[in-house]
Amino acid sequence: MALRISSTILERITAEAIAFSDREVCGLLLGTGDRVLEARSCRNVAADPAVRFEIDPAALLAAHRAARRGGPAVIGHYHSHPSGLVEPSPRDAADAVADGSIWLIAAGGRVTGWRAVENGALHGRFVPLRLRGAAGRATG
Repeated sequence: MALRISSTILERITAEAIAFSDREVCGLLLGTGDRVLEARSCRNVAADPAVRFEIDPAALLAAHRAARRGGPAVIGHYHSHPSGLVEPSPRDAADAVADGSIWLIAAGGRVTGWRAVENGALHGRFVPLRLRGAAGRATG
């Protein structure tokens, strides 16, 4: 499986994770199907943002309302792992719904892509996604 996403969006997510390396950064992925058109940074409202993320519910609701008015759909989200592990954690798996949504994880100057599914290869919840540029070339 492949996810189309521009190198500019990946670079912005990476830069945000590096700039705020003391906590998990997070945001929404907006687009259509398997194509990310925008990554929208959101406030992490988790009780302990150094080890967890929770996207600001107001930002999530606003994005869904905009999609209903014809804007791009919420197709997933991204967050960082200050620990440097660039894959979903067991905690991520416990929190994830197997709805096919896209999860991007940023750590150590890299971004990896995952889809949340039933019986996934990683932690029983995730399958890896290849990240491809808008022109179809592999990124990163």
